[in-house]
Amino acid sequence: MSEKGADRPSRPIRKLLQPIRGQLAIAVAMAAVGAMLTLVPLAAISHLATLMLDPGGSAPVSTLAPAVRGELWWTVAIALVCLFAGLALVTLSEYLVHLADNRLTRHLRLSLARRLARVPLGWFTGRASGEVKQAVQDDIGALHELTAHYYTTLGRCVGAIGISVIYLFWVDWRLAIVSLLPFPCHHLMFGAAKKSISEERMREFVAGQTRINNAVVEFVHGIPVLKAFGATGKAHGRYREAVDDYLRAFLNFTQPLVGPLANANALIAPVTVLGIVLVAGTLMVLAGWIEPLAILPFALVAPGISGPFMLLSFLEHGVANATGAAQRIQTLLDTPALEAPPAGGHQPPAGSEVRFESVGYAYDGDNKVISDVSFNLPPGTVTAVVGASGAGKSTLARLLLRFFDPTEGRITLGGVDLRHMEFQELYRRVGFVLQEVRLIHASVRDNIALGKPSASQQEIEAAARAANIHERIMALPRGYGSVVGEDVSLSGGEEQRVSIARAILLDPPLLVLDEATAAADAESEAAVQEALSRFARGRALMVIAHRLDTVMHADRILVIEDGALREQGSHDQLLARDGRYARLWRSGGYDRMEPEGEPA
Repeated sequence: MSEKGADRPSRPIRKLLQPIRGQLAIAVAMAAVGAMLTLVPLAAISHLATLMLDPGGSAPVSTLAPAVRGELWWTVAIALVCLFAGLALVTLSEYLVHLADNRLTRHLRLSLARRLARVPLGWFTGRASGEVKQAVQDDIGALHELTAHYYTTLGRCVGAIGISVIYLFWVDWRLAIVSLLPFPCHHLMFGAAKKSISEERMREFVAGQTRINNAVVEFVHGIPVLKAFGATGKAHGRYREAVDDYLRAFLNFTQPLVGPLANANALIAPVTVLGIVLVAGTLMVLAGWIEPLAILPFALVAPGISGPFMLLSFLEHGVANATGAAQRIQTLLDTPALEAPPAGGHQPPAGSEVRFESVGYAYDGDNKVISDVSFNLPPGTVTAVVGASGAGKSTLARLLLRFFDPTEGRITLGGVDLRHMEFQELYRRVGFVLQEVRLIHASVRDNIALGKPSASQQEIEAAARAANIHERIMALPRGYGSVVGEDVSLSGGEEQRVSIARAILLDPPLLVLDEATAAADAESEAAVQEALSRFARGRALMVIAHRLDTVMHADRILVIEDGALREQGSHDQLLARDGRYARLWRSGGYDRMEPEGEPA
């Protein structure tokens, strides 16, 4: 891999760590110096041995000269001071780096929350909630391992290895070269073993992991259906095949590594290093190159390099995980946001009339869904939008709700471009009940009051009664305090009525209904329709519908085909015109038509 290619994965990490870079640098320096200081006692032991032993053997401390005894005590004192100072520095570095990590975690989560609050709501429909959860929770947790542990561990390892190498070369460069020779050999053997893994084996290993994950999900999710049809044996067989394939891929991936890695790790084991020191030192003593006491520093220090050196090789795994996490977080932070209102240019809407002015929209910039659509929604009227599946009618509703912004033209509310309005003001004036109901993991009370947290219990209950859901809520284990997804699981129609109660509580002058009864069962549809009819009185309504018979009494009907507005008028006017709408009405509506256009 080129230097440029190797450097690329670290760029997201450097960008994310920018707010705490200074604190990290200080913590790493403190950890490195602390590790160096904690090794001073090893050098002190060697020095004490030199002072206490004479060429003829050992001498009692009492017979040593006063100057030598004083040097002994000074050596012990300096060793203890360095030891405790080093431990204090390492502890302080860990404290500092954890403070920095907490600061970074808070910064990233707030930054992600602010970004997610500004991205188009339509962005969420194309992504699983687990993707966002992974970035906000799991990936930031992976960064914790990097910021709170990796850098200080790296500092301690580099500091310990660096001071040890310098000290050994200072004592005797010849024995230092021989004693340290296993470590570069380990690096070469480890690198050669990793290079022996072909890309094909790596792909097989990753594919095996994917297959076993998919097999587990399929097996668990499909158990009810498989049992119902007596096909559990087949499911077990597919799972066993996935496990066997993964085992083969795992063995193919690891077998070339086991032998070389075992030999490489054995080469730098402390006992191996100590053996090399003793053999080489003995030979040098016999050759008259060094004194016997010169072997002691190497016997004490060289084996201790093994631990930090092996730890450095394992740190690479943490960096790889953190690099992937940083890339996902940075991708989320770089997600294009909706256009913010201009600073100081905010104007309150004059009224509640909505106008679509030559509106066009294209997914990803080139997949056109809506083209040159113009119409208005006068207050107190019902406007129905009909069309085949994929014609673009739901896209019109989502553009009005700013799930995304038009790529052409503009939409105004009370004469103000929606892009120049704050979200809070827009959603105070525009309520919506969509086909895809979203309830949060909270109490039913909080779900209804989501758009108006200050609402009283009486207001919440009044909204629930208007939505025909109050009696069902009161039958729940804890009433309005029941937690959705924990105390109760609501049906599609019941969830729809909770979303209607949410809209009723906001009391907006404009209401958007997108296939509002699609999620309701037959028993609930009448209750949903009754609640909507009661709530819609006196408001401007934009109704997205597939069945023509549900909108025949609307003040105006818009016929959308292939993203363009083909016809508009009342039911009677469109029948009298004998155009596309009239032919569809006579043929039974869109239920008998083939879907056209792009998905909306």
